[in-house]
Amino acid sequence: MAIQFENDDGGAEQGVMVEMNITPLIDVMLVLLVMLIITIPIQLHSINVEMPVGPPPTEIVEPLVVKIDITRTDQIFWNGELLPDLRTLEARLQAAAQMKEPPEVHVQPDRAARYDTVAGVLGASQRLGLRKVGVVGLEQFAP
Repeated sequence: MAIQFENDDGGAEQGVMVEMNITPLIDVMLVLLVMLIITIPIQLHSINVEMPVGPPPTEIVEPLVVKIDITRTDQIFWNGELLPDLRTLEARLQAAAQMKEPPEVHVQPDRAARYDTVAGVLGASQRLGLRKVGVVGLEQFAP
């Protein structure tokens, strides 16, 4: 009694294998995956902040604030003092700009003040070298 194999024709050729050998493909993909994981930089979930070195400042200096009010009749007030004209304002702004520590300028226009007056005050402040200029009291313009 002999063992019989299927398709054992003796000298006949074996059938062609139609399935793809995917073992080498999986090996290459695993190697590429490992290389990708190794080359990705480690993600840090922190933010690097440079903290100041040395002792904290001894005193906090409050900035000098100049308040310029513009009324509905286009009168200009410098810290509550009525200015006669725009030239007086420009002279005071120039003197403030030449100070060692220039002050902050807070411009507070009235809702009914003319635009060209407000723009003139802001333009003069910028032209004369003041960099800390802001418009305050804008809540009156909200609907």
